[in-house]
Amino acid sequence: MLDSSAATPAATPAPSSAPVLATKYQQAVADYWNAEKDPVNLRLGEVDGTYHHHYGIGDVDRSALEGPADNREERIVEELHRLEAAQADFLLDQLGALGPGDRILDAGSGRGGTSFMANARFGCRVDGISISEEQVKFANNQAQQREVADQVSFHFRNMLDNGFPAGTFQAIWNNESTMYVDLRSLFAEHARVLAPGGRYVTITGCYNDVHGRQPSRAVSQIDAHYICDIHPRSEYFAAMAANDLIPISVVDLTAATIPYWELRAESAVATGIEDAFLTAYKEGSFHYLMIAADKA
Repeated sequence: MLDSSAATPAATPAPSSAPVLATKYQQAVADYWNAEKDPVNLRLGEVDGTYHHHYGIGDVDRSALEGPADNREERIVEELHRLEAAQADFLLDQLGALGPGDRILDAGSGRGGTSFMANARFGCRVDGISISEEQVKFANNQAQQREVADQVSFHFRNMLDNGFPAGTFQAIWNNESTMYVDLRSLFAEHARVLAPGGRYVTITGCYNDVHGRQPSRAVSQIDAHYICDIHPRSEYFAAMAANDLIPISVVDLTAATIPYWELRAESAVATGIEDAFLTAYKEGSFHYLMIAADKA
């Protein structure tokens, strides 16, 4: 595991005049993530030093379950981490042709896993933003440890008012972080800082408003667990259209994420929310989508 002690932070952009935490709700979310030390995030990150705050996709390697009992849990943790890395790789596949001259934004960057993967793949400058000061400190320390702090930096910023100049980024993504904010405000801010023709990608859970006009009981349990407000599927497309973000690809990853949740439910790092996810996915009240859009 890389040392998570404080390190000298990378240079930050000029701050907005607005407070980072503008509401009591945002303070509550920040408090949650500042205090979070969940083994399902930390133990998985310790596998190779890349810390994710999202879920996984793909078929499970059954050898993780069927091998010798003495290191079964270690194999399951490694397999969960592999599936989470596969999800991040799939997201990065959608960002288009990027190179060292580009600058990209990880909105809701957690402990930095996807940002470091993006830098390693594209060689471009990456900025991450989070309203959790602890996450920002952890991720900046990782950048120092990896010797990429001149290319990857993390900022204590609000994704609804990120402080970057207009047209700064060629690509922006949210990896399971849109459920904490109003979508129209978020996409307006993303459209502001995206360069013309820039790419936006999100992978997110959303409730199926064809299944019902309100979230199902299982979806409401997920909301309560993570102090979030999961949006209906239709609102993503309405909010994008309102902000000149034109979807070019939509992939339903629901079936692809169920094996991850079934494996996690059998693991020692289960948090108790696994049954709610599996119920919601299998009953059709909850979808796991990838949406890619270009700025008009």
